Amino acid sequence: MAAIQSSPYSKTESYVDNKRKDDIRMANINAARSVADAVRTSLGPKGMDKMISTASGEVIITNDGATILNKMEVLQPAAKFLVELSKSQDIVAGDGTTTVVVIAGALLKQCQTLLSAGVHPTVISEALHKVSLKSIDVLTAMSVPVELSDRESLIKSASTSLNSKVVSQYSSLLAPLAVDAVLNVVDPVKPDLVDLRDVKIVKKLGGTVDDTELVKGLVFDKKVSHASGRLTRVENAKIGVIQFQISPPKTDIEQSIVVSDYTQMDRILKEERNYILGMIKKIKATGCNVLLIQKSILRDAVTELSLHYLAKAKILVVKDVERDEIEFITKTLNCLPIANIEHFRAEKLGFADLVEEVSLGERKIVKITGIKEMGRTTTVLVRGSNQLVLDEAERSLHDALCVVRCLVNKKFLIAGGGAPEIELSRQLGAWAKVLQGMEGYCVKSFAEALEVIPYTLAENAGLNPILIVTELRNRHAQGEINAGINVRKGQITNILEENVVQPLLVSTSAISLATECVRMILKIDDIVTVR
Repeated sequence: MAAIQSSPYSKTESYVDNKRKDDIRMANINAARSVADAVRTSLGPKGMDKMISTASGEVIITNDGATILNKMEVLQPAAKFLVELSKSQDIVAGDGTTTVVVIAGALLKQCQTLLSAGVHPTVISEALHKVSLKSIDVLTAMSVPVELSDRESLIKSASTSLNSKVVSQYSSLLAPLAVDAVLNVVDPVKPDLVDLRDVKIVKKLGGTVDDTELVKGLVFDKKVSHASGRLTRVENAKIGVIQFQISPPKTDIEQSIVVSDYTQMDRILKEERNYILGMIKKIKATGCNVLLIQKSILRDAVTELSLHYLAKAKILVVKDVERDEIEFITKTLNCLPIANIEHFRAEKLGFADLVEEVSLGERKIVKITGIKEMGRTTTVLVRGSNQLVLDEAERSLHDALCVVRCLVNKKFLIAGGGAPEIELSRQLGAWAKVLQGMEGYCVKSFAEALEVIPYTLAENAGLNPILIVTELRNRHAQGEINAGINVRKGQITNILEENVVQPLLVSTSAISLATECVRMILKIDDIVTVR
């Protein structure tokens, strides 16, 4: 930093070169804005999709902001903030991941104008903070309360979330499915909390998204293990979840046992057989007729021999159950995992009406239905004609589930279609006139920045954005709070009546997270690299 002093004895520096600080701030803002512009075209129901090609040759088609930014390799440190921003929006609300980045980009553009006009970054930052608090009040005032018993409203907000996805034509099927899935796992003791880990999404290639279904029970994406006996259906099942191996024991360390004659070899095989038979008899004694066996690293969880004896004992086996699925399975079946054959007792088993292997095209799955005293979990079986559609259907369903979860947490709905943003812009603009000095000037420019959402919605739908936004402003000034852009009809209508609604939490968290991120970028005046 160059400092030229007026005289060798002067205590104060008369000139400080601040150019570097301004350059770095501008570079940060430009980098972050370019990231925002990259996802801007995929905003809204008529937004474009992005095709992402990864280094490993994998191709992903999506228009979910969080997914796009997550896969982008962003090198500039400030631009990484926007990637983190969409991630945090995904965690808090699950939807609105593109919106939050677009708002941040627009706010940064206004900051650039204010900075070049000579406004101090701290003043801008303080004004932004006030704007964010005021915005949340305005949004809360225009929201509509909703009850969880009002299934129609929940379905409307879930389908609004799905309408901007690649699988939007299936929203009439996926929206009710998401609502039912979340309502199934809501615990009456803690009605405000929903853990989405209790909703398991199983993807199976084949069929179309139309074949997606909600299963009250468990689905395993594997077939029944059968050495012989072809047992594929068990009624009145008693299910044991085991974490031990039904195979002959091995030594703990790598050892080779040398057998010199056949009698010894026969003895070893006979011992092995007796060992396995002893285990299976203990299992059979409890009345268990379905076994779910956890994957084992140390040695084979089951051998051909043990499968043969299990089939003879009329016990259906599903092997290679992943370790992280055990918790979900035991919660659903309301049973306990069994870690040792000695602890295998009837009271640790789960009970179900039917366990069967079902064919889906060429592939097979195992379904467990009619579980007695079933835990509060649910399984969604997603189908799709190819892997790209399957993955996108899963992401879209996750967003829809998150939207319903938002409504369980904060039971308020708000209009969509750019209505809340224009209303915010109008009210902040009016508020700016009351404020004094620099603050009012900053608030006014941030109010303008919020018009980016309706502008982009209109632009992506191929409408005339300037005409539409002007008309929107006019309608809102006349007191039509819920007037928004109807991209299907290409005109402005009352969006609440058109059933385009979203949870209040999505809008409020988008505004507060975007302003927080922009304030952080503004406060940075130097980048120090450490080797």
